Amino acid sequence: MPAPDSPNGSKNTPHTQVPPQSTPTASRRRFTDYIAKRKNAGADERVNLSRTTDTSEPPKQAKKKLKRSFFTLLREFWKLLRGKHHIVYFGVATVTISTLLGLIPPAATKVTLDFILIPTPSADALRNWLHAPDWVTVPSTPRGQLFAVCAVLVLVSLISVGLGIAGRYQTTRLTKLLQVRVRRMVFQHAVRLPLHRVHQIKSGGVASILREDAGGAAELLFSLLYNPWKAIVQLVGTLIILAVVDWKLLVGAIAVIPAAYFSQKTWISRIRPIFTDIRNTRTQIDAHATEAFGGMRVVRGFNRQRGEAGRFIRGNDLMARQELLAWWWSRILEIMWMIMLPVASAAVLLYGGTRVLAGTLTLGDLMMFSFYLIMLLGPLESLTNSATAIQNQLAGFDRVLDLTSEPLELDGAPAPSAVAISKSNGQRPSLPTYATNSPAHISFDAVSFAYPGHADHVLHSITLDVPAGKTVALVGRSGAGKTTLCNLVARFYDPTAGTIRLNGTNVRDIPIDLYRRRLGIVEQDVFLFDGTISENIGYARRGASPEQVREAADAAHADEFIRRLERGYDTIIGERGVRLSGGQKQRIAIARAILADPQILILDEATSNLDSESEALIQVSLSRLMKGRTSFVIAHRLSTIRNADLIVVLEHGRIIEQGSHESLLAAGGRYAEMLELQLHPERAAELTKLATIP
Repeated sequence: MPAPDSPNGSKNTPHTQVPPQSTPTASRRRFTDYIAKRKNAGADERVNLSRTTDTSEPPKQAKKKLKRSFFTLLREFWKLLRGKHHIVYFGVATVTISTLLGLIPPAATKVTLDFILIPTPSADALRNWLHAPDWVTVPSTPRGQLFAVCAVLVLVSLISVGLGIAGRYQTTRLTKLLQVRVRRMVFQHAVRLPLHRVHQIKSGGVASILREDAGGAAELLFSLLYNPWKAIVQLVGTLIILAVVDWKLLVGAIAVIPAAYFSQKTWISRIRPIFTDIRNTRTQIDAHATEAFGGMRVVRGFNRQRGEAGRFIRGNDLMARQELLAWWWSRILEIMWMIMLPVASAAVLLYGGTRVLAGTLTLGDLMMFSFYLIMLLGPLESLTNSATAIQNQLAGFDRVLDLTSEPLELDGAPAPSAVAISKSNGQRPSLPTYATNSPAHISFDAVSFAYPGHADHVLHSITLDVPAGKTVALVGRSGAGKTTLCNLVARFYDPTAGTIRLNGTNVRDIPIDLYRRRLGIVEQDVFLFDGTISENIGYARRGASPEQVREAADAAHADEFIRRLERGYDTIIGERGVRLSGGQKQRIAIARAILADPQILILDEATSNLDSESEALIQVSLSRLMKGRTSFVIAHRLSTIRNADLIVVLEHGRIIEQGSHESLLAAGGRYAEMLELQLHPERAAELTKLATIP
């Protein structure tokens, strides 16, 4: 639909984006402001430096952002895995066994040093140390023992790798399935948001959330579950082995864990909000780029290519600075671990070496402990480094939850209730009137409306009765409320006050999907998809046959020009039908409405882009289309609506006149004045000249 009429009389959306200023702020200055606001912001707050409304969330929610804890996000993520939990359990089981088997090779160091390479211990001593049962054969010679150890290591490694690959493949497969599930969930929710909210998000913002946030949320399966669990298993297993070797060395190793925990807690609380801000900046950049290319004719017409490119570059420059800020916070963690690992290794060598020199610890024990210490610190380092990725993905998942928690279109309206049953027209008594194909009787009872977020009403106490199968024409100046009234008919919005009824049933009590099946719309600003002509016409009816598409095109007088195209109905028309003229696009839109075969028809300046010859042809098609249907027609050229059953004159959101063409002319009111000015343009010029005389 066209943009709704705003309270000031212009056609704008309720939340119109502020155009770029002539003196844009440099990205360095914006980044300095961002740092200042970031210091004053809480850990759960988002910082937005854009001059526009944040396209990722509604204004009220942006000001009052609900902080979700880590465990809340984890619980919501677990819900997304419904029906696939068995794959998660399989992945966890395989990675557990694979990781435990991976703890065996370091023990081979002690066996090789203390029982094979440095002789004296016998095969019985090795059997006793291994606690091997009697049926296990231990080679008696050092060479045989060495080959046995190597064979065991190879076998254990093969089993570990095999289980690890199997579990990782299934987890990766689940990740891809989850990406599809999350993106579908976000898309299905976004297309059902209220119309004013869709205008805020824009196509670029939705694309960013679908691509970056929804796609990244699925990666949490690895960074939040699979990899951390692997690290925890390795950590616990290593601690148990170290406790068996030397509890004093274990105490020193455990002292590293609190340092890792507190460093992670301190820095991660600072990193996650920055990643959220980066995603918001990226969303705004994507939305701007989509908008700029969508309006390229305007951009070039006003020679604003360099200005739009500069705006795009400044946004990316700001995002790059934010990403560098996040990089530095992440590197602080890495630097801590780069220092901690060699210090811990040196401490172990110093303490263990003195124990070896004193004869209270074997060389094999020291080497084995050194290997296990690295295996102990490895998971801690992995957990700390992956925390950055986790916070990045959690920030995206948080935005996904923000979007999917928003109320849907007409959410909060009363649930469909029992309605009057139609007993006429041969309809079965079990069918409610709105579920039949009977003509639609539309009535307005003291309807008023204000756009969300605006206190001023656009429509005031509209009372109107449109009998079934009749045509009502809406006329008036721009901003009088014509498009807004049609928006209410289409149920893009519900009235702020008053009631709209369909065949006597309050439209609030009718399921929105069922209501819209009876609706057809032809707009002034025609929207066509980047596909074939056949696909665009057939969009109105799923499963329409080629013959039905051609019949609809012929009825709209579009078949002739379509057949002249290089590929006929299979011609690709480009994004928004860029390869077609305005009149051709208009006729395809009319053919689409004809194919839909609606009971309620809305025509918003449907013939405005046509030349006189095409308009004459289309008027015949529209007359055929409107026959037997309840039609709402918006037209500024009053000569095109003189045959309407009812003409309604709107001014400042109120009905000031209504009646037939002849009765309104006889009344000599506002309609007669408007028609006179259109038929005699020189009168309008004289009135304009008089209005400028002081």
